[in-house]
Amino acid sequence: MSSNDTPVSPSETAGLPADSPFRPERTNRDEAQQYVLPLVVHIEKAAPPARTDALRTAARAVLVMLSDERSVGEGEWAQAMRDWQDARIRKVVRRARGAEWRKACALPGITVTGESAEVRVFPPVPLDGWPKELAKLQVSGTELDDPEPPAAPDPAGPVLWLNPELDMSAGKEMAQVGHGAQLAWWDLSEQERTVWREAGFPLSVATAAADRWRELAVSGLPVVEDAGFTEIAPGKTVVAEGAHRVGSLPASPRR
Repeated sequence: MSSNDTPVSPSETAGLPADSPFRPERTNRDEAQQYVLPLVVHIEKAAPPARTDALRTAARAVLVMLSDERSVGEGEWAQAMRDWQDARIRKVVRRARGAEWRKACALPGITVTGESAEVRVFPPVPLDGWPKELAKLQVSGTELDDPEPPAAPDPAGPVLWLNPELDMSAGKEMAQVGHGAQLAWWDLSEQERTVWREAGFPLSVATAAADRWRELAVSGLPVVEDAGFTEIAPGKTVVAEGAHRVGSLPASPRR
C-alpha cells in the first residue's frame, strides 16, 4: 500500500491536509515542491517474502539510500534527496513481479535483500513525475504473512516498534518502518551512522505489546506520526528505540 505520510520528531505534526483540524500553522515544508521516495517490493505469487523480513528490508533500503555516496554532497542523487527532505517526507511502496520487476531493476536505484525479501529503492521523484515503469505498478496486493513466528527483536541493535492497535497492510507498514528508520538515522552522529552502515544496518521490527506501546509513545523517542491519508486515522504508528546502540555494533559484510 502507498504511504505519503511523514516521519516527524515528537514535537512536529505530520503533513496533514490544509483543511485538517489537526494541522498546525503552515510551514516551509508545505510550500516546497513535494517529492516521494519510491520503493518496490518483489512479490512473486509462488514465493512471496515473509512479512517481517519485508519490513526489515524496506527499512534498511531507506537507510542504504540515505547513506549512499550518490545521495550526499555532489552525488548524482543529492539534489533530489535534499529537495525530498526539505518537503514533507513521503514514501510509496509498490509491488512487482516477473517482467515488471526486471524493468524496475533496470532503472537507477538500489536493490536491498533480506532473508527472503527484495526491495528496490529509487531516488526521489516529484509526486507527479513518476517513471512510467514505476507509475503503472500496483500499490495494492502487498498482503504478506510470516510463515513462522518471527524471532524476538535483537536488543543489540535498533528496534522499530509498531503500534499494536493498528491494522495496516504490509505495504503500509513497510513505508512506516522506513519512516522510523529515517528518524533513527537523523538522531545519530556521523560516527554512529558510519558504524551502523559498516555493520550492514542491522535492525529489528516488531509489534509492541499494548503496555509497552503506551510507554514507548510517551518516551520522547523518535516517533512516526501518520497523516491519515491512507488506511488509518492520523496518529502514532512507529517508535524507533535503541538507535544509539549502533555505536557498539561490529562491522560485517553488507548485503
